[in-house]
Amino acid sequence: MTHVYDLFLKGGLVMWPLLGLSVFTITIALERTWFWIRLLSQENRIVHDVLETARYDLDEAQKIAQHARFLPIGRFLLAPLQLKQPTPETFRLAMEARGDKEFIEMRKGDKFLETVIAVAPLLGLLGTVTGLMTTFSNLKIGEGGSAAETSQAAAGISEALITTAAGMIVAILALLIYRVSVTFQAGQVDYFAEVGTELELIYRQFWYEPSVQNKQRTTVLPPPSSITVENY
Repeated sequence: MTHVYDLFLKGGLVMWPLLGLSVFTITIALERTWFWIRLLSQENRIVHDVLETARYDLDEAQKIAQHARFLPIGRFLLAPLQLKQPTPETFRLAMEARGDKEFIEMRKGDKFLETVIAVAPLLGLLGTVTGLMTTFSNLKIGEGGSAAETSQAAAGISEALITTAAGMIVAILALLIYRVSVTFQAGQVDYFAEVGTELELIYRQFWYEPSVQNKQRTTVLPPPSSITVENY
C-alpha cells in the first residue's frame, strides 16, 4: 500500500483527476453490477408467471407485474396490462413507450464511461508532457550535473511514465465496464421484444379476438320486413 501511495505521489498533479475518474468508474461498475445481477436473476421467473397467468386472468397478471415493478421487466409488462380493454395497437404502443424509457434507464452511466475512455488517456498524455518538461528543465547538456539535478531529472521521467500508465489503466477499466454493459443492454432489447410479442399474441388470442366475436354474435339484427301474401 505504501508503494502504491509513493507511485501516486510521483505521478504529479495529473494523478488527482485520474484518481477521481477511477473512483467514479468503480462506483458505476458496482451499481451496474448490482442492477444486472438483480434483473437477470429474477426476470425469467417474472415473465413466466405473468405470461402464464395472462392466458386466463389479466387482472391477476397485472397484480404479478405490479409486485415486480421494481424491475424494468415488471414495469414493461405492467404498462399494457393496466389499460382498460385496449385495442392491440394501443396495447403494443404502451409496451413500446415503456420499453423506450427502460432502455434509457439501462444506459445509465454510459455517457460518463465514454467520457472517461476519452479523457483518461489524454490526462495520462498530459502527465507525460509535464514530466518530460520537468526532465528537460533539469538536464544541463554538456555540463556535469549534480546528484540532486540527476535525481530531479529521474523524477520527471518517472512522472511521465506513471501518468501514462495510470491513464491507460483507468481508460481500459472504463472500456471493459462499458462494453459489458452494452452487451447486456443489447440482450435486453431482444428479450423485451420477444416477451412483448408473446404478451401481445396472448392478449389478441385469448381476450381481444374472442370479445370481438362475442359482440358480433350478440348484435341484434333488424327484423325482416313482413311480406303480405295475397290469397288467390
